[in-house]
Parts: sequence; C-alpha cells; structure tokens
Amino acid sequence: MKIIIYGKNIELTDSIKIYVNDKVGSTAKMLSDKDDKLAEARVEVGLPSKHHKSGEVFYAEINLSIGSKLFRANEKHIDLHSAIVQSVDELKRQLRKERDKELSKRRP
Repeated sequence: MKIIIYGKNIELTDSIKIYVNDKVGSTAKMLSDKDDKLAEARVEVGLPSKHHKSGEVFYAEINLSIGSKLFRANEKHIDLHSAIVQSVDELKRQLRKERDKELSKRRP
C-alpha cells in the first residue's frame, strides 16, 4: 500500500509520519494481495485553521483508493493522535462492511 501524508497548518515531524504509517499501514492486513498492490492512501492531518485554540482543533482525513473504489474517513479531536486513531477505526469499519458485502454475494 502506498501512503502519502500531507500536513495542513502544522509541521509534519518524523514521529507523526511514523505514527500515521503504522496506523494506516495496519489496514493493509484487511486487503487481499491484489488490492494491497493497487491501494493508495492519502492522509491529511492538521489544523482546520490557525485561530482555533480549544476544542476539537486537530483533524485527520484518510482517502483510500483501491482501483475504482474510494473509502473516506474524516475525524476531529482535541488530540492529533486520537484523531488519527478514530479515522483509522472508521476506515477499518468501512473495509469490513465492504468485505462482508462481497462475501455475501459469493455465497449461494
């Protein structure tokens, strides 16, 4: 899986990049080998604007394209790491739902 990371209104440190790669890379286990080669994840993390100081100020958005299919997760949180985790959880939920849908079509 190819993972592209963008930062908006924040500086992307190596620790953030490693954290995003670990969390988003864990979704590769849910993909078949063929889908894993086609998959491309675009991850955007950051602040929606520079003037917010409290509340849900960080966000993480993941756009995962597998061939012609697109899965999208977008979460906001007080903490950047929590926003990333919640986005990955939402992405995994969508992948599970799609996998179950495909399996039910195959069954007689």
